[in-house]
Amino acid sequence: MNEQAPSVEQRFEESTPATLGSWSRQDTTWMLGLFGTAIGAGTLFLPINAGLGGFWPLLILAVLAFPMTYYAHRGLTRFVLSGRSGGDITEVVEEHFGIKAGALITVLYFFAIFPILLIYSVALTNTVSSFMEHQLHMTPPPRALLSFLLIFGLLLIVRCGEQATVKVMSLLVYPFIVALALLALYLVPHWNGGILDSAGQLPSGSAFLHTMWLAIPVMVFSFNHSPIISAFAVDQKRRYGEHADERSGQILARAHLLMVAMVLFFVFSCVLTLSSAQLAEAKAQNLSILSYLANHFSNPAIAFAAPLIAFIAIAKSFLGHYIGASEGLKGIIGKAGLRPGAKAMDRVVAALMLVVCWVVATLNPSILGMIESLGGPIIAALLFLMPMYAIRRVPAMRKYSGAMSNVFVVVLGLVAMSSVVYSVVDSLLG
Repeated sequence: MNEQAPSVEQRFEESTPATLGSWSRQDTTWMLGLFGTAIGAGTLFLPINAGLGGFWPLLILAVLAFPMTYYAHRGLTRFVLSGRSGGDITEVVEEHFGIKAGALITVLYFFAIFPILLIYSVALTNTVSSFMEHQLHMTPPPRALLSFLLIFGLLLIVRCGEQATVKVMSLLVYPFIVALALLALYLVPHWNGGILDSAGQLPSGSAFLHTMWLAIPVMVFSFNHSPIISAFAVDQKRRYGEHADERSGQILARAHLLMVAMVLFFVFSCVLTLSSAQLAEAKAQNLSILSYLANHFSNPAIAFAAPLIAFIAIAKSFLGHYIGASEGLKGIIGKAGLRPGAKAMDRVVAALMLVVCWVVATLNPSILGMIESLGGPIIAALLFLMPMYAIRRVPAMRKYSGAMSNVFVVVLGLVAMSSVVYSVVDSLLG
């Protein structure tokens, strides 16, 4: 990025580097912000996708959930922290790998995140429109107007700065955590064994490996919060200086423990309530687990709460992904040789994001699912493989070499990439 483009640290309020003496309110805000970016609408489909593989694959995925999430995101955080200038991920890539590689990674980074932002724009509009029509018994406004108001409202939060955005996300996390916990607890009296009926049926070795191969990306992308990692790492470096690696690791560990514990409790509560056949029925009907449970129990409370929970989930994930997408777009604009001032850059990026998200949300295209799948391999490459490659090639990161966790991250990254590519090709041919 050029020297006039606003770096992430310039957009955060100034403060002097802190010590590691105490856990601060800002650390908690970032912990919840990371949770908020990762745990979104995809969580509401995770019990279906993860549970369909049967009990034993789900149990192994549950064991892998924390290490695969923590080590991968810690590697990407360390990569951003390794930059000398304290810049964002697009600047660090250029510093380590050169201008051409920097430009390529910046473009890939943007196109890995931006399609997800478009999907959230569509989902947000659909959720609010359906809620107004079916729960509030109101005629929703024209789709073009509704989508514009929703996206514009979220971008107003973004315009207040990344600190304000992360704070809003952290506030939205609280009702989401409470809602997930209450739903999981509500299901406890209805536990009937669910997919435990498949526990006695051990799959063959090849079938088991095939199930795990296809299921790992579900877990990887359900807990993915790479779009906000760059901004997180830059803020940690500005706040904690040479202690940034240690404190960011602590924040990541707590955030990942929170998200894994909460989501797995929700997932297991769902799959212990519903049988494998019922999970397959929910998938065939293309319903989230909330919608299926509302129909299953004929419970008006769940029917009313489901869209509200989905709205919170989508809104906070939209905000987190916007931070990453705008960062990538600013990097592309800067590398294209355009040199607007900081405020002008913010306005241009916000206007472009608003127009594209609004148009796509209004058109409501069905191709967005495939776009998300195509972005999957890029996310896996940037999150899992690029930091591990940097450990081998970048002197500033060589101190992290030799750890078994590096091998673990590389293997999972290759599995996730190959599985997503296989799923996309299989869907296109099938």
